[in-house]
Amino acid sequence: MISHQLFWFASRAVGTIAIMLLGVSVAVGLVMAGRISRKPGRTARLRRFHEAAAIVMVGLVAAHGGLLLFDSYLRPGLAGITVPFVLPYRSLGTGLGIIAGWLTLVFTASFYVRRRIGARRWRRLHMLTPVAYVLALVHVLIAGTDATNPWMIAMLTGLTAPVGFAFSYRVLTGLTTPARRTPLRAAAA
Repeated sequence: MISHQLFWFASRAVGTIAIMLLGVSVAVGLVMAGRISRKPGRTARLRRFHEAAAIVMVGLVAAHGGLLLFDSYLRPGLAGITVPFVLPYRSLGTGLGIIAGWLTLVFTASFYVRRRIGARRWRRLHMLTPVAYVLALVHVLIAGTDATNPWMIAMLTGLTAPVGFAFSYRVLTGLTTPARRTPLRAAAA
């Protein structure tokens, strides 16, 4: 009995670690964007951690879905783990989770093409990262089999509180501080 559930359990475990890393990565990104931490050298360390956490998280999201391919009960198929709302199992929740997974992949990969797409466009795109976190959170709450367990509720609360604080700080300080000004270019003679 436990052998046919092995991939289900493994997927749940990997998904739990993925949502933890996503929450931490989003909180750290918001801390950097809001300039909450101003100690010398800290921003560089936070940036390295943020990048590493995001990369590992994307791999865990892929493993979370990929492990389900071997689940003999669910049998989602490739479309079921990659195309939103195709899997009949808790369709809304799984669909939102798949969208969150794709968004996290796009946001993480965008860092490596920011010079091509431009810093301003990259920053605007990256500002949508909290949307991926909210979608992933809803995925856990609607489709997650552990959503009602006290430990999961406590973990999600512990993850969401710093994200909510950093997001609120970022929004409030963004509204009260003047916009960044780009230096004027010297006029060509």
